[in-house]
Amino acid sequence: MSVKRTKKPSNAVPSRGRASLSRLRRVSEATIQRTSPRELRGLPDDFWAAAHVVEPVAKQPISLRVDADVLDWFKAQGPRYQSRINAVLRSFMTQRAASRRKAG
Repeated sequence: MSVKRTKKPSNAVPSRGRASLSRLRRVSEATIQRTSPRELRGLPDDFWAAAHVVEPVAKQPISLRVDADVLDWFKAQGPRYQSRINAVLRSFMTQRAASRRKAG
């Protein structure tokens, strides 16, 4: 019988996706401006003023049938196409709920 390790050793270096907060705190504003994507440069100072934190919710795996051209379009937009499909459905749901509240 073999023993399989199920936990990382406590001294393991964080994997991809884990930010080094101490390194981020040392980054200058000039470096942030220089390295930020073009679409984020020149945002007004109050751009994030009305932003709110959206906590991720648990996803439920399902089987969903969609038209081939719809799926192809979402896939052509790049990785995480399933998350984008979910975002579109959430937007539709939110708008519908809001319009029903106004009508009721």
